[in-house]
Amino acid sequence: MISPPIICGFRNIVRCWRHRALLKAAAGASDFLGWRCYSTPIRGGVKGMEDILSRVVAPLPTYETRDKHPPPPESNSVEFMLFYGSLDKEDKLSFLEKLSHDFGVDHRGVSELSTKLLDSQLRDSATILQVEDRLRYSLTPRYRHLLRHISRIEGGVKFLVDLRADVLEIISSKASDSPHIRDLNCTLKGLLSEWFSVGLLHLERITWQSPCEILQKISQYEAVHPLRNWTDLKRRVGPYRRCYAFVHAAMPGEPLVVIHVALTEGISDNIQSIVREFATLDSEEDVNKINAAIFYSLSSTQAGLQGEELGHHLIKRVVRELQSEFPQITQFSSLSPIPGFSTWLQGLLSQYRKEGRGSDLLSEQEWREVEQATDSAPGTPAMDALRKLISTSDWLRSERLVRVLEPVLMRLCAWYLYGEKRRGYAFNPVANFHLQNGATMWRLNWHADTSPRGVANSCGIMVNYRYFLNETSKNSALYLQNKVITASEQVLGLVSQFHKNSKL
Repeated sequence: MISPPIICGFRNIVRCWRHRALLKAAAGASDFLGWRCYSTPIRGGVKGMEDILSRVVAPLPTYETRDKHPPPPESNSVEFMLFYGSLDKEDKLSFLEKLSHDFGVDHRGVSELSTKLLDSQLRDSATILQVEDRLRYSLTPRYRHLLRHISRIEGGVKFLVDLRADVLEIISSKASDSPHIRDLNCTLKGLLSEWFSVGLLHLERITWQSPCEILQKISQYEAVHPLRNWTDLKRRVGPYRRCYAFVHAAMPGEPLVVIHVALTEGISDNIQSIVREFATLDSEEDVNKINAAIFYSLSSTQAGLQGEELGHHLIKRVVRELQSEFPQITQFSSLSPIPGFSTWLQGLLSQYRKEGRGSDLLSEQEWREVEQATDSAPGTPAMDALRKLISTSDWLRSERLVRVLEPVLMRLCAWYLYGEKRRGYAFNPVANFHLQNGATMWRLNWHADTSPRGVANSCGIMVNYRYFLNETSKNSALYLQNKVITASEQVLGLVSQFHKNSKL
């Protein structure tokens, strides 16, 4: 029997031959069709960019001819994609700035129509509506039509998703402060929202029999608990496990967002039992041992689809799918990492050390235990020792330190998740995601992720966000509208301990 890696390798070779043949054919056809192939970085400067943009970005048709205007040739879209793909990072920025600034909205025309709309307010409704429609049309950037035509050619939608990823990176890195770049981002987001509405997405279950290309991408895109090898991947799509992805017809073979689910008896309190347990690799599922579904990994794969909230819709679709397959499942919960907790805690300790307020963070008894366990003097030395411990995993090797730090870290983590806010919502992005979805902050789990990554990110603590299906709509509305976090007695108890022992 041929192993999956060998099969995948053979398919990749065949695909590579096919890809080279297509490139040769395209290069041969380019002269005939008038296309220009750009296989090496362009160094034509601003003039080269002006030339291609003036060629491929068609003028906005007049309002009267907008439905009768012939579409531009497909070669325009292809030339734009080839040119953009040939640019380096710096030139892409210049190109996008020029595209968004010089080929956007006709501001003079908008101003004239705005004045006309004001003048028409005393006219009949039909006149007002027509002027409003003209104004709406005039607010369309010239480049929007090019983007729409690009979406209609093979590979065009994926190109635009990646293009928006570049635009988002420019904005987040502050490489440009151009308002036109931000407007380009809004235009792209609007188009992608239309094309990637949940009704146009297909839910696909990933199994060991799925195409090699899909399995490779599932492994490549896994961002929460990285896969180590093919056996690891086989385990995560095998018995007592489910893997689902949203896919789109315009991006075949490209999962958009991926979720991994463990089918368990009871709600899991540690990730080791899920991702490192191989005992059931070749066993048959016993439905009598399944009463809970644990969402332990959710990964968005396309940076350009940021803000589309595909993960929210995926969880809801997967719940319905699991209810259909396993009517006996009554418990739905995540087992989620807590990224950023250790960084936040280090910052808090540094702040308190600087302000000389270390005694406000831990009780007197806890500080004495830290001093004894670390053989450090009271005050600043003890705080420095605590900061050093948290920055490493050395404390996990000492039962005494684990016992001393557990109550301290658990209540601080509960406050981080429940009390730390950004604009009134949970500061932690994973918490914010599940709370928006209507989940309850249900249980913090000690020693839940003892991997180096888990210890470095959250001191090994994980959290269950539980989905009580008859309460999710109410919880979501409370959180989104009133910024109320629904939490269990365990979480609220830890928050209460935090208030009692700390003076933030």
